Amino acid sequence: CARLLLRHGAPVNCASEEEGDTPLHVAARLGLPEHLRLFLSHGADLEARNAEGETPLLAACALPHSAQAAEPYYEVCKELVEAGARVNAADRDLQRPLHQACKQANPRVVALLLAHGAHVNVMSYSGNTALHNALQGAPYRLEHRPELAVRHLLNHGAVRVWPGALLKVLRHCCASPRALEALLNCYARVPVTEAWEEAVPEELAQRHPRFFRSLFALGRGPRSLQHLARCALRTCLEEEGRLLGALPHLRLPPALHDFVLLRFEDVMY
Repeated sequence: CARLLLRHGAPVNCASEEEGDTPLHVAARLGLPEHLRLFLSHGADLEARNAEGETPLLAACALPHSAQAAEPYYEVCKELVEAGARVNAADRDLQRPLHQACKQANPRVVALLLAHGAHVNVMSYSGNTALHNALQGAPYRLEHRPELAVRHLLNHGAVRVWPGALLKVLRHCCASPRALEALLNCYARVPVTEAWEEAVPEELAQRHPRFFRSLFALGRGPRSLQHLARCALRTCLEEEGRLLGALPHLRLPPALHDFVLLRFEDVMY
């Protein structure tokens, strides 16, 4: 139908009256890669803005979707990015595609945007970075594997949470132990107290006993030498903004390479 309309002269960049959406916005928001490719082949404007200031890429990243629907949204975002869509375009609330992809916990889109130069630490109007959004959404989108998005961000230089706020993060994210693991493994020392044990519901502590036992044990002694070496290496390379670029040149054994990049182990030490 869309192809027929275009063949008979329908304008590809016409905008809806109230929302200001172009056909490309609609195809992106609904996760329709074939329609999107059709509109792009007819000259659709990659940077058209709707009433909310969204580009089609922003619209694709912003819509909540099930884990089963993640693949078509990834395809849509990939098509837009490879066609030249600006990955750091901001809407009226200064939210970028990376903010929205982290909010919706789509780790493949997060990785795609970061690989194409998305700014990892830029803030939205509300003061949130992409990491804030990923952590806030983690307990509500467990089926999306939000821990992967958190790890992508940290490995691309996301500024860590202030240590004094980690207890608050624990309370909010305890349903996603691996998101916590990725975050907490970026600290040489974690300020674990009795309040941390009280913050985790008994049901969750019993569901993930090994992880939470090892986490609470961090309050009774220093972290392992292996972990401290990882922190020192990450800090050195992160300061120069070249963790991912420099690490392959160190010729580390694969297991150690993955350890430095926050491989999930479901235990803290």
